[in-house]
Amino acid sequence: MRAARRPLRSLAAALALAATAALAPLQRVHAETVARVESPGKVLAVELDISEGRLAYRVLRFGEPVIDDSRLGFRLRGAEKLERNLALASQSTRGHDETWEQPWGESRFVRDHHNELRARFTETLGARRSFDVVVRVFDDGLGFRYEFPEQPGAGELIIDDELTEFAVHDPATAWWIPAGEWNRYEYLYQRTPLEQVTQAHTTMTVRTEGGLHIAFHEAALVDYSGMWLRRTEGQRFRAQLAPASEGWKVRRRLPFHTPWRTLQITDTAAKLYESSDLILNLNEPNRLGDVSWFEPAKYIGIWWSLHLDTETWATGKKHGATTANTRRYIDFAAEHGFRGVLVEGWNPGWDGNWFGNGYDFDFTRATPDFDIEALSAHAASKGVHLIGHHETACAVSHYEDQMEDAFAMNARLGIDAVKTGYVCDAGGIERRLDDGSIVREWHDGQWNSNHHLRVLEAAARHKVAINAHEPIKDTGLRRTYPNWVSREGARGMEYAAWGDPPNPPEHETNLVFTRMLSGPMDFTPGILSLQGRGQAIQTTLAKQLALYVVLYSPVQMAADLPENYARHMDAFQFIKDVPADWAETRVLDGEVGDFVTFARKDRDSDDWYLGSISDEHGRLLEVPLSFLEPGRRYTAQIYRDGDGAHWRDKPFAFEREQREVTSADVLTLKLAAGGGQAIRFVAH
Repeated sequence: MRAARRPLRSLAAALALAATAALAPLQRVHAETVARVESPGKVLAVELDISEGRLAYRVLRFGEPVIDDSRLGFRLRGAEKLERNLALASQSTRGHDETWEQPWGESRFVRDHHNELRARFTETLGARRSFDVVVRVFDDGLGFRYEFPEQPGAGELIIDDELTEFAVHDPATAWWIPAGEWNRYEYLYQRTPLEQVTQAHTTMTVRTEGGLHIAFHEAALVDYSGMWLRRTEGQRFRAQLAPASEGWKVRRRLPFHTPWRTLQITDTAAKLYESSDLILNLNEPNRLGDVSWFEPAKYIGIWWSLHLDTETWATGKKHGATTANTRRYIDFAAEHGFRGVLVEGWNPGWDGNWFGNGYDFDFTRATPDFDIEALSAHAASKGVHLIGHHETACAVSHYEDQMEDAFAMNARLGIDAVKTGYVCDAGGIERRLDDGSIVREWHDGQWNSNHHLRVLEAAARHKVAINAHEPIKDTGLRRTYPNWVSREGARGMEYAAWGDPPNPPEHETNLVFTRMLSGPMDFTPGILSLQGRGQAIQTTLAKQLALYVVLYSPVQMAADLPENYARHMDAFQFIKDVPADWAETRVLDGEVGDFVTFARKDRDSDDWYLGSISDEHGRLLEVPLSFLEPGRRYTAQIYRDGDGAHWRDKPFAFEREQREVTSADVLTLKLAAGGGQAIRFVAH
């Protein structure tokens, strides 16, 4: 059930392939290593060298090459390329070791332990421009960025291309999705030899022939364009920045710094996921202050019915967002302990052709058949909060005109979380210029990068959290803006309803080691009916439960219809019990695209939860329970695939049982094809 590779036919892909012939490999002629930094445990080392005035870096692990010499530099508009005639002007190193607390997250405490190198390079000819390369090296990865001080005679830089390279030393396999294509990040992951990748979004994950795992991404994407990875030859990639409507890639006033270019490097896939703290550590601390008003929680909503086409976003006979229907969802949420109820289609603008055409959306008033004032009051009386929905359909400037008033209304009504949306083809973000004309931007371009931060800041002023769909990629900014609680940014559950093809059984095991390395995803699991729009979902019942532990989000949806949960109350109990916030996370075992087993500890109790999922193959997994507290007894409430379970022809085969366990026990998990297992360990 591997995702099929398809030819990429866009202009962006054609240019990426044509560029290969024009780019020569880096030749190390009289290269001189001018700076070096090691990780705290001396696992990784990064070296900077200069060869005939050109700057490059390389990465070593235990002295063996991981990344071969890879060039650094920029092509600038109206100026000479910044990559030749460079000399080291100064350098310094420092160590750093601290532990900080997340207000919510996969783990409560995060350790930031790295060594930093700061090296300044200055041109020996011409304008004698300068810039710093700052490298932070952890034992399980690294990040580096460029920092530009003020320059004589220059107030800004316009970047046409970033020349940063990544040359993987050993032959490798890659898991990747195409960048610069119409469907943003919503593709099935391809598994190919690394040398067959064309142009990829990050996170891109590779496994070398020797078993080393490397994930390429970026951190702290602020006022800059998102980075794609364009293969130039062999296993050498170059940063390709998402373009701006003006034709350049980035325009910045001096001084400024770029995002961090990141590499997570580990022996195993399990350790690769755990190394993703690196992304958070490369972001600035919380700038919003007290965010205790955000409460991680589970929610239900008027959503799956829209994808089944049994109800509609548009008003009319099938309108889902009616007062009566929403009251039904609020009452169900209150009865079963869900904090939130999402309602899509509640506001004007959904009638007619809204895709990529969002100028009719109003975010400050409801449709006539949706009494938002009465519904908010009814929800509050039952301890439930409505979750707002702001679909822009990419009329982003139009949304910015209204968002302050919209968030103020949300705050008044107790709506403390909003799901935003940007449904249009990639490159279709509508930006209004000062003269009133409209230009188009990319979802991951510089302007839209800044738009998302404007939304966060406006929402924070009213104590509203944001869950963005069709977003820019996650680069760890949830540390700096803790009200950016989740996002989509990959193929979610809706593709199981109507996708052609639908999400295959391996999809979530790919997501764990690719998209989920960047941060929380609002995947919307929990479809216990196992039925989409005229097609079965390629999963077992038990796997839907395990996804609540495997795919992290602090706003976790129980996405199915209330009546379907009423038919599967035994399985539904796990969804009711599982938390949305964790004190500790461990990846017990896993392989990219094959299987994975997580253990997570509840932040508000001593209970642990386990989730294990498989691809299209059944598996027997031995799981030591050493993560449990020694000397303590637990009741293991087990939700597993039943005898003969198989995603294709027996997906509802399901068993619920319990047994007493301790940290000395070893459980054997029997996962069906396309299956999973979920366990709650209740501490005594």
